Amino acid sequence: MSFSVLMVSAIMVLNSCDASKKVVNEPIAEVVAVEEVVNETETDSVSAIKIITETEVVIQNDTISETEVITETTQTEIFDHTIWNDLLNKHVSEKGNVNYKGFKSDYSILKNYLISLSEKTPDDTWSKEDKLAYWINAYNAYTVQLIVDRYPLKSIKDIESPWDFRFIKLGEKWFTLNDIEHKILRKMDDPRVHFGIVCASFSCPKLQNEAFVAATVNAQLDAATKEFLSDSTRNNLSENSIQLSKIFKWFSKDFKKEGSLIDFLNKYSEITISQNAKKSFKEYIWDLNE
Repeated sequence: MSFSVLMVSAIMVLNSCDASKKVVNEPIAEVVAVEEVVNETETDSVSAIKIITETEVVIQNDTISETEVITETTQTEIFDHTIWNDLLNKHVSEKGNVNYKGFKSDYSILKNYLISLSEKTPDDTWSKEDKLAYWINAYNAYTVQLIVDRYPLKSIKDIESPWDFRFIKLGEKWFTLNDIEHKILRKMDDPRVHFGIVCASFSCPKLQNEAFVAATVNAQLDAATKEFLSDSTRNNLSENSIQLSKIFKWFSKDFKKEGSLIDFLNKYSEITISQNAKKSFKEYIWDLNE
């Protein structure tokens, strides 16, 4: 009697173990948290940040394993600068030499980009980064158009009052290059913009061969500033003596908003310059940047 009871109990335990084993051997997957945030502006522009976090837990043969947490972030720019980016990739060298003949051959594409700038202008819903990217790209693209419309020429100064010529239509307003630089970009209180915008001349900061975009505009401006300062054809820096581009003379106030000019230079230069360094300015060469 006792032996029979023991046998039945053993069988029940084995069956229970088999059932548990079947459950344990089945992978258990759990997807945790899918969050999407979408902000729509009045102009139907979408800036989206999408975060996907996934955790998968597998229990098999008494071993527990867990995957890495996966986070994916996707950001859509308010304004698409792809056309301008492609043109810059195609017609501007790494050193900033501009192929104006090439731009002239792709004039219809350039015009399409300028039209897109006119059809969608910044408003209060745009971030500072979106506005910076838009206005810097607009300044540079319209400067290229100004040259291409009169090419060939040796210098932008061959054009009568090039920075006061009111040829830029954005939305319902007409602008000059000076309007964009002095009434918009400089009022954003970021002196790095002086190294992002280009006056089509040799001594200017080089035209980058990529468009500025909101997601990376700060890193791009940092890089452009450092590159300009380290270029000995435009600046010569040492601890006790500096020969600077006249940009630092013409717009000196812009570089002193968070300290002295030397403080600004030291923030982006590869060497540490003395506050008492002897200062002079290099000749500004207005030859076309081609």
